[in-house]
Amino acid sequence: MSVTKTHYAFMPDGTEVHLFTITNNNEISAGIITKGATLNSFTCPDKNGVMGDIIMGFDSIDNHITSGTYTGQVIGQYANRLCGGRFKVGDTEYQVTQNEKGKTCLHGGAEYSSAVWKAIIIDDNAVELTYHSPDGKEGFPGNVDVTVVYRLTDRNELEINYKAVSDKDTIINLTNHAYFNLGTPAAGDVLDHELQLFCDYFTPTDADSIPTGEIRSVKGTAFDFTETKKIGRDIAADDEQLIMCRGYDHNFCVNGEAGKLRLVAKVTDEKSGRKLEVMSDLPGVQLYTGNFIDGSETGKDGVVLQQHYGFCLETQYYPDTPNQPSFPQCTFKAGEVFKSTTIFKV
Repeated sequence: MSVTKTHYAFMPDGTEVHLFTITNNNEISAGIITKGATLNSFTCPDKNGVMGDIIMGFDSIDNHITSGTYTGQVIGQYANRLCGGRFKVGDTEYQVTQNEKGKTCLHGGAEYSSAVWKAIIIDDNAVELTYHSPDGKEGFPGNVDVTVVYRLTDRNELEINYKAVSDKDTIINLTNHAYFNLGTPAAGDVLDHELQLFCDYFTPTDADSIPTGEIRSVKGTAFDFTETKKIGRDIAADDEQLIMCRGYDHNFCVNGEAGKLRLVAKVTDEKSGRKLEVMSDLPGVQLYTGNFIDGSETGKDGVVLQQHYGFCLETQYYPDTPNQPSFPQCTFKAGEVFKSTTIFKV
């Protein structure tokens, strides 16, 4: 096991961005850059032993700065969407950044994903990144101190541990926005990848991708991944939910007890022979199939990124939770610690 630290790039203001590379004894590696605490690469072998990077992303810091895809970044203070950029904590209503169509707050206004985090090596297989979010940043209450630890084991598990604490009552919902392609993005889209979700329900959305409040059974719908099927099998179905989003961009309700680590998803790619398992202790997971990637950006190794070239499985509290009383809540009192674990196993 080893961790190396190297120079990656400089931000426009001169801040240095570092790359940390964790390598296990099976020669599998994960690369993390301090801009956005980003999972920049995850390299593992295919069925012929050929190593490949299964994370869709960028070589250039310029793309990391300008892209709106949040590729591999840690998302906060509130992952996913808040209706109207408004929510209440107790009797106090807060208005936060409305950075999506001037209506919703998406991914906390991109605060955490835009920042350059501090980072240190804490073990021969782990990197710890920290960020301080000042009170009122993007409109969110509280000085929030955040810690994210990436750890790669010899079981080929990339474990991400999140911890955050605020000095005011506030909402906290953190995730990682990695786009996976088990064939590597150079192989094309992920529609032939086979996916199983351990989720019997999902949360339908309105035209602004805000949950309606309904928790709907997936049974008999295009959203049923309880049995393994290709991601692309039903993606073009005559379903209003899919038509509005140009594919899957929906929260699924993970079976089992929130707060306990459990299996969320399994993905396989027959062509490459690679597999991915996702585990989490959070109540939800967002399946996003890269619906709005349109060929306007060039990724690693010169690959022009097209629609459906990657899929995301963003473990999370449900979108718009503070405005949906029936959803599992994520309001944390001053001094109360948010903790969560997500594992990606190859």
